Amino acid sequence: MAQYGAGTGRPCSAVVRALVAVAALLAGTGLLAAPAEAAPPSRTVVIGVPGMMWSDVTATRTPTLWKLAGQGGAAALSVRTTRPGTCPTDGWLTVSAGQRSRLEPGDCLLPATPAATPSGGATAADWPAIRADNAATTYHSRVGLLGDAVHRAGDCTFAVGAGAVYGLADGTGRVDHYVSAPDRARPEDWTRCRLSAVEIDDLFRAYQAAGVDAKGEQEAVAEAVRARAVSTADQRVAAVLAALPPGTNVLVAGLSDIGVPPHLRIAIGATTPGGPTAFPRGLLTSSATHRPGLVTLTDVTATALKLLGLPQSDEAVGSAWRSQTSDEATASKIDGLGNQDVAAQAIRSVQGSFISTVVVAQIVLLGGAWLLLRRRPGTARRRRVLGAARVVALLGGALPVSAFLAGIVPWWRSSHPAAVLVTTVLVLGALLTGAALGGPWRRSKLVPSLIIAAVTAGVLALDVMTGSHLQMNTFLGYTALVAGRFYGFGNQAFALFAAAAVLTAAWLAEYRVRAGQPWTAALVIGAVGVGAVAVDGLPVWGSDFGGVLAMVPVFAMLALLAAGRRLRWWWLAGFGAAAVALVLLISWWNAHSANPTHLGKFWNDLVAGNGGEVVQRKFEAMTRSLGFWPLTALLAVVLVFLYFALADPARWRARPLLVAYRDTTTMGPALIAVLSVGIIGTLVNDSGVIILTVTLLLTVPLTIAAAIRSLETGARTEPRPSAPRSSARTG
Repeated sequence: MAQYGAGTGRPCSAVVRALVAVAALLAGTGLLAAPAEAAPPSRTVVIGVPGMMWSDVTATRTPTLWKLAGQGGAAALSVRTTRPGTCPTDGWLTVSAGQRSRLEPGDCLLPATPAATPSGGATAADWPAIRADNAATTYHSRVGLLGDAVHRAGDCTFAVGAGAVYGLADGTGRVDHYVSAPDRARPEDWTRCRLSAVEIDDLFRAYQAAGVDAKGEQEAVAEAVRARAVSTADQRVAAVLAALPPGTNVLVAGLSDIGVPPHLRIAIGATTPGGPTAFPRGLLTSSATHRPGLVTLTDVTATALKLLGLPQSDEAVGSAWRSQTSDEATASKIDGLGNQDVAAQAIRSVQGSFISTVVVAQIVLLGGAWLLLRRRPGTARRRRVLGAARVVALLGGALPVSAFLAGIVPWWRSSHPAAVLVTTVLVLGALLTGAALGGPWRRSKLVPSLIIAAVTAGVLALDVMTGSHLQMNTFLGYTALVAGRFYGFGNQAFALFAAAAVLTAAWLAEYRVRAGQPWTAALVIGAVGVGAVAVDGLPVWGSDFGGVLAMVPVFAMLALLAAGRRLRWWWLAGFGAAAVALVLLISWWNAHSANPTHLGKFWNDLVAGNGGEVVQRKFEAMTRSLGFWPLTALLAVVLVFLYFALADPARWRARPLLVAYRDTTTMGPALIAVLSVGIIGTLVNDSGVIILTVTLLLTVPLTIAAAIRSLETGARTEPRPSAPRSSARTG
């Protein structure tokens, strides 16, 4: 305890030869790195402490964990499995499979007592049913994967506590050696096997003893009771560490929640004195998150396999922990890790209402302005009403990117983080609106909206190119509690970026169209499109699979419309095929890198014949988001009508669109393109209609702002008879 370290044929053959040549070129230029060498095998112990959070860890209450976190690698642990609240057995089964797993039915109790075997081992209760259930989920997890890997290597497993049996059991549900509690283990037990697991459940037992109320919700546990349970757990960890052989690698994981709401838990990697350290002092990270100080529960499996010198399994989705060395003081490190959960809880409490609140507020304010205009006010009053409505619309368009920019401000450190976050977003939105209206361009019909669209696209692009720091814990980003994404573009951020990039490209091209240079306008759109697709799709930046499929055909379509060409169905089919080919090329390239993202893993699944399962899982998630099918059918009819209205607003007497189209030739193609990217994005991503919603969240207010400025000028609102057809043809 003194110290802890941190079908074959010529065409196919031609393709293969081409890919090999490209691979050689990339390897020669260093873009394709060789896989990292495996660490030398070593003894490893996984210590599960269900429910433990970084806010529980202090120098006086938990001196062992405090010292371990300070001298080794530490991180916040995302424990999300198949449901919002992860139970202890769910957590252990996820360690067993290296994939999100569960115990059904989902009664969040402590793991069941295993059956002892004559040889001193144990068998997990209901194991065949657990294996069959998890194999049938959308994750197709194979519980027993970790135990099977150890047994194939000719080694054994030692489990301490019922939960540890679920974590180390092989495909038959068996562990080789078992004791029910740490104080029952003998010194020789810790040297029998190279992989051991220990369950320390004092904290969870305190909540289980408190029980639930009549509604089935967890009864409150007094702070003093929790503190005692945490202190007892720390003492048990100390006893385990004292019994371990020198040079043993230790993985501490707070591997479950305590009911709902979910939280981020503790993760520590360390090595007992007497051997080379696997985890230098610093922050843990992994290729699953690309974030220092944040790892996932499925990473525990990959880390254990690497430390044992065993091959990684394609069925395990996590990545091994590694330390990013740092001399940061222990108190500062633990405080920062705890703040991650504070931020996540603040976002969770207000994220669901953000979009609806923004939309409803705009409807109310703009609806009020419309009612005032219906009373035919005088010229001065009309100008004031229109001016105020324009500000409201621009502010609505500025709020989405302001939600990301709020990450620059450490709002999570305040005593009321949710309130400070909302205030920060509103202030930043007001500043951006002021900038859009504050220069000599304020009288322009298009430039203020263009500024907000361009700033939105630029901020999101710059963010993912520098590490996606603004994506985490934002209204339209992602959180580690949901654990759907940790780096690159999340689905909502992609939707906002795609809409902003399309609007920016179309409205920049407007000036080339006005100058009578439609093909130059198409080149402008093409340049923006190439940059947007690169930022969104390359693994080093956005790493977004569905975004490439959505944006490639849409930008091609927009460029043709701006050049005055009519669209043909075979062109659209060709654009779609090009998008598929591009995303497969990116996936193949990424699969051959040292640390593949989900893009590379998809290519590996495709080669192994499992790509259909991935597509099916995402399709099922997308269809679940559509909800009530009659309402979905109605939405489809509305979208078809909207396409017709956008293509020819005069025929459908869509006066707001006529106003928006009147002074901006590319407005029609821009709106058609945004609607298209929203619909395609909805169909090829697992977030469903939220993607279309976010694209409209930006597009509608910026379009309204441009239309209002046209009304302010007092010019006629009826276009020439040929205007709608011309806009559809020339953009």
